[in-house]
Amino acid sequence: MKTAFLFPGQGAQIVGMGAKIAQSFPAAAEIFERANNILSFDLSGMCFEGPAEKLNSTTISQPAIFVTSAAILEVLKANPATSGISADVTAGLSLGEYTALYAAGVISFTDALILVQKRGQAMQGAADATDGAMVSIIGLDEEKVSELCVEADENELLAAVNFNCPGQIVVSGGRAACGRAEKLAEKYGAVKAVPLEVAGAFHTHMMSGAAEALKQALLSCRISEPSEIKTIANINAEYYRSAKEIAEGLIKQLTHPIFWQKCMERLLADGVEKFYEIGPGRVLTGLMRRINRKTKVVNISSLQSIREL
Repeated sequence: MKTAFLFPGQGAQIVGMGAKIAQSFPAAAEIFERANNILSFDLSGMCFEGPAEKLNSTTISQPAIFVTSAAILEVLKANPATSGISADVTAGLSLGEYTALYAAGVISFTDALILVQKRGQAMQGAADATDGAMVSIIGLDEEKVSELCVEADENELLAAVNFNCPGQIVVSGGRAACGRAEKLAEKYGAVKAVPLEVAGAFHTHMMSGAAEALKQALLSCRISEPSEIKTIANINAEYYRSAKEIAEGLIKQLTHPIFWQKCMERLLADGVEKFYEIGPGRVLTGLMRRINRKTKVVNISSLQSIREL
């Protein structure tokens, strides 16, 4: 039976994440301490105590989610009761792909954390330089979302960028175009349209400045060749086959759509039966319920969930 580890992306952060786990397990506390030393600021304090406005900023939330997920992963490895749980394949939603690559052993903790920090800073910088937004469209298929984008764009950038699960597609682009899409969504039969609390138009060419900065950051990062644990790429639902492909995929991810639903369908088709969502929140657990109702995801986001294992 094949097992997959899934890792959440931006938006999964919540004040208090990892606090009880770090208090109960020295292995988790050590990961947070290492992160503080690498970043030269108190990231753990931000995760455990907030404030929410700071934790929710792109520059903080990205390293915070990565480190919390890595701390939980470390507990699973170090705890005799759970050390037998291992992955054949890893996957992560957008930012979560970095955690997936770390869990697969192709990027070290230090390199992954520095990359994630630089990615967050670069995305914030690109967002500040442009006027973009994102809206989640609930209850429409790809064709209808595409039609909605054509009517709403009015020659401004607007595109479907996150194909999360049936009936949940996120559009991204210019702020005014996103506003029009939100208003027009009902006309196309959407259940609702929800503006996302993000800094800018992620996964579009508005992030090309960030992609360039990430490309530079990747030059000083060591990526190993993938070996026994495979990682599936957000951008095409294919497994990464080389270190070069991984670097290219991480850069492309910033300006291209994310095909999460296709990634999960591919894993299911390839015989993955057991899924663990490792990290804050329950986003991926919820998405899988919509992708394939019969597939159970074990959510490991709290001290209680670790104890229940």
